[in-house]
Parts: sequence; structure tokens; C-alpha cells
Amino acid sequence: MTAYPMMRSAAIGATRISVEHTLEAIDEREWNALACETNPFFEYGFLRTLEVSAAVGPQTAWRPRYMTLTAAGRLTGAIPFYVKTDSYGEFIFDWQWAEAYQRAGIDYYPKAVVAVPFTPVTGERILVHPDHSFEDVAGPMTQGLLEFAGEQRLSGIHVLFPSQAEHDFLVRAGFLSRVGHQFHWHNRGYASFEEFLADLRSKKRKSILKERRQVAESGVEVGVFDGDAITEEHMEAMWRFYLDTIERKWSQAYLTRATFAGMLERCRDRLVLVMARDGERWVAGSLNFAKGGRLYGRYWGTLVDCPGLHFECCFYRLIEYAIEKRLEIFEAGAQGEHKFLRGFAAYPTHSAHWIAHPGGERAIAEFLESERGHNQALVSRYNSVSPLKHVRATS
Repeated sequence: MTAYPMMRSAAIGATRISVEHTLEAIDEREWNALACETNPFFEYGFLRTLEVSAAVGPQTAWRPRYMTLTAAGRLTGAIPFYVKTDSYGEFIFDWQWAEAYQRAGIDYYPKAVVAVPFTPVTGERILVHPDHSFEDVAGPMTQGLLEFAGEQRLSGIHVLFPSQAEHDFLVRAGFLSRVGHQFHWHNRGYASFEEFLADLRSKKRKSILKERRQVAESGVEVGVFDGDAITEEHMEAMWRFYLDTIERKWSQAYLTRATFAGMLERCRDRLVLVMARDGERWVAGSLNFAKGGRLYGRYWGTLVDCPGLHFECCFYRLIEYAIEKRLEIFEAGAQGEHKFLRGFAAYPTHSAHWIAHPGGERAIAEFLESERGHNQALVSRYNSVSPLKHVRATS
């Protein structure tokens, strides 16, 4: 544990900031009292699962740190972050920055990343107890994070996919702003999937119905499971699907078999699985999370070639689920114009970056200024041709 001197906030008085290397050192109930209403990925169960399953830790490039702020003996704020020695699994890419540093003979790693590992979803990154105002807690914690970065000689601090309010706060504190985009589905109070389809232009509506018909006629049965309906058998199948996807894409498996088992043990109430069965055999599925009116798509895999099955498991069944449960927003993951074509609108995403090296900061700031305008224009262009009639009409 690293402890910092007593700090003061005008509203909460004397505080103590500490940095732990494991979540085990922090009380679970106190931690979850900070977790926001819509972010399942900063809950104790999810973060602890990543630790104990060795998806993050000293043997990986994601080395966890947990900065906490305590006032009057009570946990008042927290920032989970990671000291990193590469840029894999972040979804906001800074490889060009690292290469430029290398050419200049400057170390880009290690760096600090405030993010959910391998999870490109927007949500609170600075956790604050509901009895306190955000700025009263976030101010001293941000200062503590800057002091930690200085002591550890980190090249920078990168806060990925924060909420809009956090992004704006960090920019006021001197961080650089970065704007990207994703495709999200928003529930306009639809009573049924058919009502959602009616919001689409005719050509896209017919295309979706054709894809769903292909799956229905294939003989593959698709179902949705949540909460206590999810079994070890389901999670074991999802692990196999995950591995198959990794192998086919020649990618790196960040998660382990124990990660999937741990999610069932610690995060069952947040899980939503869409599973496809061919006879007695599970052949495809998607793993998703839900909390506080939001649905998040995370992992997908299949062992069969069935036209339309990906869209059925990753989009359509989950849109039906969101409508049934009256969820407001469905984030289906990063990238993918195929989402846009199936009723997901383009929305900006944000990140905030503190760069230690003055020359590096100037160069990155110039790059971000140019990139920001490009991405903002891209969001507008996407939505101006959206298959969603209401989005296109207001763009």
C-alpha cells in the first residue's frame, strides 16, 4: 500500500489517499457503496474476478492499482487503474504515440490507464460516495493520481471511456480531450420489436426480417438466460466460444477459464446470455451485462456457420430483451458499421489524457485537435444517413 499525506477538501475536511495493489485489501460493501447505478464493470465482483482468475495482475501487462480516498475513517472515493507496459486491450489506440516516443528516445511505458480491462464501454471512472459531491472527492483524487504518476515516473495517465461529466472535469484539470465514436441502440419506449422495426427505413426492416427468418429456418434454437437461469454449463460453453473466436482471429486470450467461472459466481445478477442450441449441443452465444437501465454486449462466439446467427445472438434477441425489461441503452461493443445498419446510431465517446513530457504533450495535443474534428464530423455524417427515421430526421 502507498499512502499519501493528509489532504484537505473544503467540503469534506481532512482526507487520506492510499493506493492498494489488490482489491482484497478493501471492504467489498464499502467499495460497492461507491459503484454507480449503471456501471457493472467497476463493481467489486467483476474487478475481483479479473484479479483472482489472473486475467490481470503481475504476470500480465495489466497491473491493478486501487486509489482510495478515506474521510473520517469512511471510504469516500476510489479510482481503479492499471500500470501498463503495452497498449493491448484498451480500444482507444495510442500505438502511434508510443512509436513516436520510441523514435525520440523517450520511454512511453509504463503508463497509467483508468479503464475497465478489455471492455470498451462508457461509464464512471472516478467513484464517489453518494453522500458527497463529485468535484469535492474527484479533485483531491485526481491530484493524488498525478502525484502517483510523478513518483512512479509514468509517461502519462489515460482515462478511457469516462462519462461526459468526468471527461469535462478532467479537461478543466489540464487533461487533453480525445473524441471517438461507437454505435449504441436507444430505446424510444418501444412496446415490441415490431415497433422498433417500424422506426427503420423499409429496406433495412426487410433485411432484418430476412436475417431472423434464416435463423428460424435453420433449426438452431436461440434463447435468453439471466440471473439464476444461467448455469455452469452455459458458462463453460461461452468459454469454448470465446476460445474459438480468439483462435480464428489470431488474437490474444486475455480471459481465462476461471474468469468465466468467476463471473458466474460473483456477477450472476448482472449477466445476460443469449445461447444457441443445435439439438443437445450449444453451438453459439453472446455474453452480456445489464445494470441500471443499460445493457452491454461483451463476448460472442460460434462453432457453426449459420447465416444471421451472429446478428440474432448479438443484436436482435438483446434488443427484444431491452424492450421487455425497459432498458434505455444497449452498447454492443466497439467498432462495426454492421451495428449502424441494424438500428444503432452513432454517438461520440471520450477519453482524457495527461502527458508528462512537455514536448510529447504538445505533439499529442495537436494530433487530438485534428482528430477531434474528424470524429465529430463522422458522427454527424453517419447519423445523417441513418436507417433510423427519427435519427436521420434530426441530424
